[in-house]
Amino acid sequence: MYEGAIQDLIDELGQLPGIGPKSAQRLAFHILAADNADVHRLAAALNRVKELVRFCDVCFNVSENDSCRICRDPRRGVEVICVVEEPKDVVAIERTGEFRGKYHVLGGAINPLEGIGPDQLRIRELLTRLRGGEVKELILATDPNTEGEATATYLALLVKPMGLNVTRLASGLPVGGDLEYADEITLGRAFEGRRTV
Repeated sequence: MYEGAIQDLIDELGQLPGIGPKSAQRLAFHILAADNADVHRLAAALNRVKELVRFCDVCFNVSENDSCRICRDPRRGVEVICVVEEPKDVVAIERTGEFRGKYHVLGGAINPLEGIGPDQLRIRELLTRLRGGEVKELILATDPNTEGEATATYLALLVKPMGLNVTRLASGLPVGGDLEYADEITLGRAFEGRRTV
């Protein structure tokens, strides 16, 4: 619709996940109207993240060092590893304050339709960590969708011969939700994961 630099910016912003054509256009015009200093800070932040941020050598969380702050923390237990799909999942779990172990970030989930199989994920690296003998429990915290379930099932079968305690995050009804609006699968999982009170 537009020409030149503004259309190029709209096209580039439209490549970002969750940004459709209208959002890309709105962001592009916001950037165009912003102060030069603000735009330079944004550009500098984009450059810095590409230059400085990498994946932790141990768990593959994002880090500016060889190992992330969680892997470097001596107060974190080494006997429990929580397996997640993406670094943003680490942040979500850390916000709860409930987990004091270590993580392993797979870098996605098994999704044959997208061409993502076990070899495209960091499963080999996970198995190497598990062979050390320190880990006693593996928590599978993949997303509760088809891909996440397939990944969790694959990992559970793969590590079962190692004699580890393999657990899966409970799923069910959200706090504040109504039973009448819950789908059958969610309600079924809530029944499976019920606990004594």
